[in-house]
Amino acid sequence: MKSHNLQRRSILGTGLLAMSAATLAKQIEDNVGVRKTFVLIHGAWHGGWCWSRVSDLLLSKGHKVYAPSLTGNGDRSHLLSKDINLDTHIADIVNLFKWEDLSDVCLVAHSYGGWPVSGALEQIHNRVSSLVLVDAFKPENGQKGIDNASEFSRKSLLDALSRGEPGRKAPPANSFTMNAKDIPWLEAKMTPQPNGVATQAIYLTGARDKVVKKTYIRAPRYPQPAFDQALAQCKADSSWKTFVMEDTGHDVMVDQPEKLAEILIRSF
Repeated sequence: MKSHNLQRRSILGTGLLAMSAATLAKQIEDNVGVRKTFVLIHGAWHGGWCWSRVSDLLLSKGHKVYAPSLTGNGDRSHLLSKDINLDTHIADIVNLFKWEDLSDVCLVAHSYGGWPVSGALEQIHNRVSSLVLVDAFKPENGQKGIDNASEFSRKSLLDALSRGEPGRKAPPANSFTMNAKDIPWLEAKMTPQPNGVATQAIYLTGARDKVVKKTYIRAPRYPQPAFDQALAQCKADSSWKTFVMEDTGHDVMVDQPEKLAEILIRSF
């Protein structure tokens, strides 16, 4: 009887150990149970609002999320002025890290957001554990936003500058999303993009490369040669992971929030 009980306990113990190992492996695989911090930076004409679906998904899994609107955009569109430049948006990001005492962060940039994020990393790279560029610019030292702007964006920028306006209007919402039902939402939320951010050269010394975990996501349905070039560069660099998402428009966070949230969680 004693031997039987010992054997039964041994079997139960082995089974529980196996279950615990399997559960632990699953937790590690899904990064469940570990609270992470995400900072989500939007692209041109957008604001922190565009990340709401991804933010909700991350928050529901217990993570901490910041999705600020850069000066002159979104809920801060009342601050639009000719004085806003790339340094302004870089300072927006740096100051968020400073005042919120952020560290061990997954920093995410969409589209234009690749510019101020790259600049901010010159000051905060040691606080960033993971960098994710979502269909985003990956600028080099000395470049300006206007250098890689699309034909539409470049023309609207030059026209707005010639009229002395502080910002330029957004293109039609269907340029960003594949979901017709989301077009009215985007049209209602998008605001003029500050012109000065595209005319100031960026200063980079390679801090972006110091981030250990780096991921580039390309949504090829949106035509932008600079993004294709960035993807090719990242594919050729073993320090980057790359993903190509065919079933989404440029606003990946709007069209495919579940898939994007999953990639972000696994990027840590």
